[in-house]
This record gives sequence, structure tokens and C-alpha cells, in this order.
Amino acid sequence: MPQNLTTSTTLALLTLAAAVGISYKMSNSSSATPPTPLNSAFVFVKPHANTALTQNLVRDKLLDAKITILSEKDISGPTIDAKKLIDQHYYAIASKATILPASEIPVPADKFEEEFGEAWDIVLKEGRAANAMDACERLGVDAVGLNTAWNSAEKVVKFGGGFYCGLVKVDGKEPLYVFNAFFMSMRSKFVGESASIHCFEVEWNSSALSWSDFRNKLLGPTDPADGPATSIRRTILETYKELGLTSLPNKGDNGVHASASPFEGLAEKANWLGIDVANDTFGRALIAAGLSVETIKEWSVDPRVEQPGGAGKGSVFDALEDINADECLAKLVELNGLNN
Repeated sequence: MPQNLTTSTTLALLTLAAAVGISYKMSNSSSATPPTPLNSAFVFVKPHANTALTQNLVRDKLLDAKITILSEKDISGPTIDAKKLIDQHYYAIASKATILPASEIPVPADKFEEEFGEAWDIVLKEGRAANAMDACERLGVDAVGLNTAWNSAEKVVKFGGGFYCGLVKVDGKEPLYVFNAFFMSMRSKFVGESASIHCFEVEWNSSALSWSDFRNKLLGPTDPADGPATSIRRTILETYKELGLTSLPNKGDNGVHASASPFEGLAEKANWLGIDVANDTFGRALIAAGLSVETIKEWSVDPRVEQPGGAGKGSVFDALEDINADECLAKLVELNGLNN
């Protein structure tokens, strides 16, 4: 066989082999199971504790726990107010307090009439109901004044999780049915001119730290006094004066917030940082597993959905609390199958 033909044949075979190899790799890459995402959360120092010393403490505690800080920033009170970031964060409560007008709040008319002795449609038609934000304006009070009137209401009825209505009375004003009036006092701590939060976007490997230990041992429970001695919240409680805090931390003002699950972390990063779920590692894993972007966004405000085992409807967030990214992903796929 001529040498030039042998060389030509050899080159052709090598080219073919390379093409097959590339095709094989691409085929295997496209069909391979996506790697399990790392645990990823949103953490922020609350306004009452947001000093440089507290930020340093939280940063050091996160790094000591082998947690990677992807980004950190301050968000001012006026920005939180204008973008309604805290309202979205506590959507289940805030939707009835600041986001939806009274006419759009899903009030159970039968229970309203049973509890208050008058028809909801008449109350609504006569303009005698308001969300908490509108109530402040109509009653001529600030957040503190509304909270005081709410605490003095002769009757407050719970319609569901984070859904309350009370007949509020202020001297010189007509009584008003108000929804979730307590939220305005909570909100006021975040939206003042001098208020701010300092937030951390973090991730870590669950083999080094489980989500449960991240929240219960590193962060600490809601009441900082009940936390482990080395937890962030307990440390802030015991050193609050040295950190520059002006009052003793408690269950509400407990220093720091952290996401309760990887999915809650995704929802909080989308809200506070404006990230696109498709650009987030956990968000991409959810999309690859069959959840639509629309479902991810809808579930990010914690609706009630069908739960496994015939348990009926329940909170999305509650179903995912304190579990690692791989288990959280599997649980969301299961919920998606039940509700799709």
C-alpha cells in the first residue's frame, strides 16, 4: 500500500476516533446525574444588633465552622421599606398586613360572621376593614400605636397560620377590623432611616456540618438564652454590651437570622439579593430535577400544598426544615409530583 494512502487512512481513523470520543463524553455528560448541590443559606444580622463588632463575630463564627462566605453586604432600612423586602420575607403574615388590600385578603366569610356577628361582605362594602398599613393611616397612629390598640382589642380571631383579625378601637375614630396589626411593630425595626441589616450568602458541605447543626448548634435556637454556649445567638446575648448593642437580646431581637432549609435559603436570596433562581446552584438542581421556575417562585412564599402519605395540605417550608440539600431536593421532587 502506498505510504501516502496509509498516512491518509491513519489520519482519518484518528479523526473518527476523536469524534467518537467527544460524542461519548457529551452523551455521558448530558445523561449524568447532576452533582448534589452544597448546602446554601442566607444569614443576616438583625437591625438591633447590626454593629461592626457583631458583623465580625458572625463572620468569624461562620468561617470557623468551615462555611464559605460567597458574598456579604449591608441593606439599608429605606431600601428594605421601598422594596418591601421584609414584607416578602414574612410573606404569609405580611400579605395580610401590608401587601394585599382588605378586599383581596381571603377572609373566610362564614367564620368571620360566626366570630364577629356581622357579614364580611357588608363590612367590606362599608369600608370598615383594612390591612395593618392602611389602618395606621386611617386611625392616625404609628406602628407602636397600632400595636397598643391591637393588644387592647376586645377580640382577635385566628383564621389560619399567620392570619389574624381584630376589631381595633382608637379614641375619636370609628372601630376598624384590622388584619395582622402586630406586623407593623415588627416591620418598623427594619425600615427606619438609620436601620440596616448586614447579610451573608454562604455555602458548605453537609458532610462537614449538617443543616440541623448549622441552625441549632452554630446559630442557636430562637431564645438565645437556650442556645449552646458557643452558638452565635448565645454569644451575642452574653456579650451584647461589648458588641455595642443598646438592649438585652430576646426571642424576637435575637441577633441573627438564618434560613431554615436550602429551599428557604434560595427564596431568601432571590428576595433580598435579587438573584435569578436559574443562576443559583440549588435553583439549577431543582430545575434539572423537573421543577419549573414558576413553581419555585410560587413555593417561595410558602403556600400550603399536598403532603405525602395522605396528610393533606401543609406548609412547604415546614416540610423542608432542617434537612440537607440532597434530602431537600428529593423532598421537593416528591412534592412536585404530588402537586403537579
